[in-house]
Amino acid sequence: MIRLTQLTLIRGIKPLIETADLTLNPGEKIGLIGANGSGKSSLFALLRNELQADAGDVDFPAAWRIAHVAQETPALDRSALDYAIDGDTTLRRLETELAEAESAHDGHRIGELHGALQDADAYTVRARAEQLLTGLGFANEQMGRPVASFSGGWRMRLNLAQALMCPSDLLLLDEPTNHLDLDAILWLEDWLKRYGGTLIVISHDRDFLDGVVNVVVHIDGKKLKRYGGNYSSFETQRAVNLALGQAAYAKQSRERAHLQSFIDRFKAKASKAKQAQSRMKMLAKMEDLAPIHAAAEFSFEFGEPERAPNPLLVLEDVIAGYGDKAILSGINLNLQAGQRIGLLGVNGAGKSTLIKTLVGDVPPLAGKLVAGKGLAIGYFAQHQLEMLRHDQSPLWHLGKLSPTTREQELRNFLGGFNFNGEMATAAIAPLSGGEKARLALALIVWQKPNLLLLDEPTNHLDLETREALTVALAQFEGTLILVSHDRHLLRATTDEFMIVADGGLQPFDGDLDDYRDWLFKTKLGPAKPAKPQAPAAPEPMVDRKEQKRMEAEARQRLATQRKPIEARIRRIEEQMDRHNKRKAGIEALLAGTDIYAEARKDELKQLMFEQATLIRDLERLETEWMQQHEALEAIAMPS
Repeated sequence: MIRLTQLTLIRGIKPLIETADLTLNPGEKIGLIGANGSGKSSLFALLRNELQADAGDVDFPAAWRIAHVAQETPALDRSALDYAIDGDTTLRRLETELAEAESAHDGHRIGELHGALQDADAYTVRARAEQLLTGLGFANEQMGRPVASFSGGWRMRLNLAQALMCPSDLLLLDEPTNHLDLDAILWLEDWLKRYGGTLIVISHDRDFLDGVVNVVVHIDGKKLKRYGGNYSSFETQRAVNLALGQAAYAKQSRERAHLQSFIDRFKAKASKAKQAQSRMKMLAKMEDLAPIHAAAEFSFEFGEPERAPNPLLVLEDVIAGYGDKAILSGINLNLQAGQRIGLLGVNGAGKSTLIKTLVGDVPPLAGKLVAGKGLAIGYFAQHQLEMLRHDQSPLWHLGKLSPTTREQELRNFLGGFNFNGEMATAAIAPLSGGEKARLALALIVWQKPNLLLLDEPTNHLDLETREALTVALAQFEGTLILVSHDRHLLRATTDEFMIVADGGLQPFDGDLDDYRDWLFKTKLGPAKPAKPQAPAAPEPMVDRKEQKRMEAEARQRLATQRKPIEARIRRIEEQMDRHNKRKAGIEALLAGTDIYAEARKDELKQLMFEQATLIRDLERLETEWMQQHEALEAIAMPS
């Protein structure tokens, strides 16, 4: 058990946590969330004994083994496989002691150590390490390469592998998905579900948190607030708490005003003086309730594209790659206005190569790529932040795109992305990764693209900015191709999936759950990788271009009418599903007898309030769902 009692934590002169209490039970999987700079990483340092509490107590079993991901990776000649195995420090210690015992010809000690090594699963360690590295995206031939040969992102994966190799009672993971692709995240999520110790994870990936954690600890107002359930459950509970807290504050404000009014009117009158004094004491004793200050929501939107060519891009038998090395072959794609495509595929399959080919950064090795007249591409690369000039300001970056635009107009636009005042004119070097990513998004929005090509745009973004990006993309009126490890973003903003696999591009007939099943069967299963179903052979070319053009235009007109309705229906169904799950959970609690105990009176009141709110919201959503379906049925879609 981890118990924090009256904990105060100060960094510099800034109090991060003040007189906070928290209890975490063995085996729980906890998501630690809070605004940037609220103290999440400092709390991890406290648990690792790298930081001391300024007041209060931190208590957990001294014998607990703690594993965490190192933030630095030395440029070693050691192989990736051996580096991962180094995470099992007990095993490495026993191996060293065995070598010493053998040198000393100490037969008795050698026997003891062989038994200890067997208990430590030493004879399966290479197979376990290979499985870990495979799950994190390493190919077999990469496992023998020296650590020094890998880039920074891949070295962070090696550090994660070390942490997972370490037998531990407490595992601390700080943004473990930052350097992972979707396939590695799905594997890690599955691994963590089966982890037997206590897990505390900091993450901005809501789907990852939903899939892994069963407790959320929120750092808010310098306190630690514990919530049962996953991240979606936390959002629901917090919304109810905010509503109840605001109602309590409003009620207290009215009572205060009423008492003060009585005091002001009658304290000078002898006949009422005693009553006025009584009310003054009541006012003085009244416990202060703080007003609810919800974090100001950040939001933005993409402007309506000035042109909408159709098709935007046509690729015919394109071969994509670098130099004389082909990565993808036989790419045929007719990209229509309004399409919203999520691009799937395992790490290294060629997703980024395809995006770079579409944007024009990498010319096709063969085949034909034709851009529609008026095509305007907004491109966010995986390493977009490295393309910014860190010695220049946000205003300089935007001014470079529009040198004739008035400075005040540029400043106003940047202000909408929270680059205000001096922040707009100062060099961006000291900014956080999330702030730089926000600037990169602002530069794309300014250009009013009709085609967005986004390759992992959520790297470095916090939950608030990710949600703002999700809303903005859902409302974007142009065409979208998205590569992302954020499943919430993919679900909310794309209508169809395509998969990069086996050196080609093809439609993927399924959703993200189907992709997860495909991934585990092909990449992680014991059998040979199963290939996804091949697309049907293309129909022979017939000279009926005009007929096809007219049919495409008719489909596009109807699709344009249907798309916002279908998107709204999906969002309504997701809301109804969340509401129904939460309502069922509340009904299960209300069906028991424990909740009606006197000590749980406040909890009962909160549950009944939340139940009534859910019932009302579900009725409203069901009515709207029927109306949207009626509107959809009125639009006949041709076959």
